[in-house]
Amino acid sequence: MTAILLVSFALLLVLGAPIAVALGLSSAVAILVYDLPASVLMQRAVNSIDSTPLLAVPMFIMAAALLSATGVTTYMFDLVRMIVGRVRGGMAHVNVLLSLVFAGMSGAALADIGALGGMQVREMEKQGYTRRFAAGLTIASATIGPIFPPSIPLIIFAAAAEVSPVKLLLAGIVPALILTAMLMGYIAIAARRQNLPRDDVSPSLPAFLRLSIISLPALLTPVLLIGGLLSGYFGPTEAAGITVGYAILIGLLVYRTLTLQALIESARDTVLATGNILFVVAAAALFAWVLTMDQVPMRAGEWLLGISDNPLVLLLILNLVLLVAGMFLESIAAILIIAPIVTPALIEAGAPPEQIGVVMVLNLMIGLLTPPIGMSLYMMAITVKMPFAEVVRGVIPFFVPLFLALALVTLFPSLTAWLPTYLME
Repeated sequence: MTAILLVSFALLLVLGAPIAVALGLSSAVAILVYDLPASVLMQRAVNSIDSTPLLAVPMFIMAAALLSATGVTTYMFDLVRMIVGRVRGGMAHVNVLLSLVFAGMSGAALADIGALGGMQVREMEKQGYTRRFAAGLTIASATIGPIFPPSIPLIIFAAAAEVSPVKLLLAGIVPALILTAMLMGYIAIAARRQNLPRDDVSPSLPAFLRLSIISLPALLTPVLLIGGLLSGYFGPTEAAGITVGYAILIGLLVYRTLTLQALIESARDTVLATGNILFVVAAAALFAWVLTMDQVPMRAGEWLLGISDNPLVLLLILNLVLLVAGMFLESIAAILIIAPIVTPALIEAGAPPEQIGVVMVLNLMIGLLTPPIGMSLYMMAITVKMPFAEVVRGVIPFFVPLFLALALVTLFPSLTAWLPTYLME
């Protein structure tokens, strides 16, 4: 069954079928060839999206869309410029820090690129940066979004691997800060070597205070989210709903820029994005179910533990597999297929589930920057009307800090497991 599944999947990809279609059709072929009831297709697909944790996904998407609609990103951009803009390579540092700030509102790399990418590249070009450098940095810094809570990929991993979504979200905080530090460290080195420009912003205390006050309600969004999770008053799904309500509240009463038309457009964008994600989830879950029927997860676990019972060795193997898979598979599909297969063996070997989730998501977010499937590359090329090859050339230098961050998270489990353990016990 597995052979038919994989051959059908590879053939559909070669023919140019979208990932979700290839996953679903190859699963259907395997099910029908082995004379299983056709009703299994619909039953397994529907069951896969009938999940409470997945309810958080559309609401976090909606919250990010609403906050973008308020126009607060412009104020946050100006605030961060005022803080770090005057150092050499200041606008590049602003790019990274703004991605970290927006990460607490969006939870997705493509959302960061769509909301901030065009503005960040334009502003960096005005300061004298090449478009190639600006585009490469922007999509590299967008990888922070899916690591820092709220993280849509981490929520999907929690659902697929059946681990605590609250601990996973908290586990992403330290790695996201490490990734931010690595990118800013690389910029600091590049600033000296390439004589990167300083920002022409003129900081002043009154302007800083004004921007801080304006940006504060939006900046409190991740505080509300993380505080609620830690207090135990609500889980990820409830937190997502409260975040949407908070975004509407500050958009209507504080910023007063959230119009009825903006609400409708945000809802429409949320429906479209959620439809795409859940289509992938359903198709990938069906694909994973066929693999489970053929006992692939059990055999893969035995094979992994047969190689070594050292969690570090198994995580290194996982990283190699994910680096290849990330070049060809959409990240959510990869999580749903690979997580149920490898997570039990890694946990049995002693790897914390929080570390497994963060390593997998960070690795696959790097995959968004690698051709031929890298969606971040295509998104940036479309956003700034730039040749795809130029975007690829621009991002290559930033693989160094990204892989350094991945190596640290892989080598030191405490970087992911310590904070959720400390805060929740």
